[in-house]
Amino acid sequence: MNYNDVTIGIVTFKSEKVIFNCLKSIKNIKKIIIFDNSNDHKLKNLVRKKYPKIKFITSKKNLGFGEGNNKILKLSKTKYVFILSPDTILKKNCENELIKNIKKINDFSVIAPLAKENNYGFFEKKKTNKRKNFFEVDYVKGFAMLFNKKKIINKFIFYKNIFLYLEEIDLCRRLKKFNHKIYICSKANIIHIGAKSSNLGFEYEKCRNWHWMWSKVYFDKKHYGYFYILNKYFFHLFGNVLKLFISILLLKKKKIIINYLRLSGLLNSFFGRKSWYRPNF
Repeated sequence: MNYNDVTIGIVTFKSEKVIFNCLKSIKNIKKIIIFDNSNDHKLKNLVRKKYPKIKFITSKKNLGFGEGNNKILKLSKTKYVFILSPDTILKKNCENELIKNIKKINDFSVIAPLAKENNYGFFEKKKTNKRKNFFEVDYVKGFAMLFNKKKIINKFIFYKNIFLYLEEIDLCRRLKKFNHKIYICSKANIIHIGAKSSNLGFEYEKCRNWHWMWSKVYFDKKHYGYFYILNKYFFHLFGNVLKLFISILLLKKKKIIINYLRLSGLLNSFFGRKSWYRPNF
């Protein structure tokens, strides 16, 4: 096991503000695939000028985070694929510690570096020894996931109909159902800049609010059933209607749009409609 056994995959969308800090932080892994959902040839040219060995793929259609990563998983030729968001920065020790600890674990499907914001969790309350170099968890967040391809390819990939949010939690839930192992490597560290890295303005806020509600309802309906979401979202529904009504009375244009989109995302998901909303850039 060495750095040549790993491909780094990055799905981008209007990511020119952050992608170069991410690429600069990658010191040892040389095989990198970028899958760009914005079909941005300007970004492609900038990346190729500075990093000519990177494989850069532009998609004519915005496929979303999950399906973009599915394309990378299928295109990669290595045993392992390390998926990163473009707004991440690997700390100095990250690559080395991941490789070192992978050698000690034979049964993992996913392993992730540790972020300051707690990028892991459990579906049920569990005790875990966080002092170990690596410890088992139920899920990790999607901005940094290293996949053991032989464990997941053709069986467990991101659900392509989730365009944005919770696709990685859904994948981890399915993996855990079949007793797959997911780990955090506490000695490997990463920085996730998050939403503050976006410069996409109000259009991004519209997209984010619609998809957050759609994905939340979809995830809960899929894994817990209709009775659960009826109980959970009954008051949520009326709360959204009330917020929309108040924003209309106060003539708050942006709040009207956001509250309408949150309500739309919730209802579309509840009634089984696909995740259809796309940002208008």
